[in-house]
Amino acid sequence: MEPVGFKASHIVTSVVAVIVDQDEQVLLTKRNVPPFKGEWVMPGGKIDLGEPIVEALKREVWEEVGLEVEVGRLIDVFEHVTPGADNYHFIIIYYQCAPLYCDVNHNRDEVAEARWVPKGELGQYKMPDGARFILGKLFPGTTDGK
Repeated sequence: MEPVGFKASHIVTSVVAVIVDQDEQVLLTKRNVPPFKGEWVMPGGKIDLGEPIVEALKREVWEEVGLEVEVGRLIDVFEHVTPGADNYHFIIIYYQCAPLYCDVNHNRDEVAEARWVPKGELGQYKMPDGARFILGKLFPGTTDGK
């Protein structure tokens, strides 16, 4: 069974915003939907066909948490292939971003909760390994934990 909008024969390209404020707090969102339901992640989502990467990133952040961001440096690009009958192939692009303001208004359909987390507390949050790895690149030694 294919998730809505994904086809097993296509590569799905997504973009994720690692939003860091001036106090080095990171905006984490607790997922309300699969994948990673109930885990803490950074805002992001699928790039639409023909949509520029940076515009997709800004759109996804706005849709999920109601923030406008300044897009900064490219942090990393991940590739993930799920072998087997479903055979999904994902490319995930991570950018560091700065919020233009810090009042979060999250989309309750996708996000159960949104929270600014001090870098020293990142290890206390249950999150996917990929999210933990990316945050560890920005803040070495702060993401070991759950």
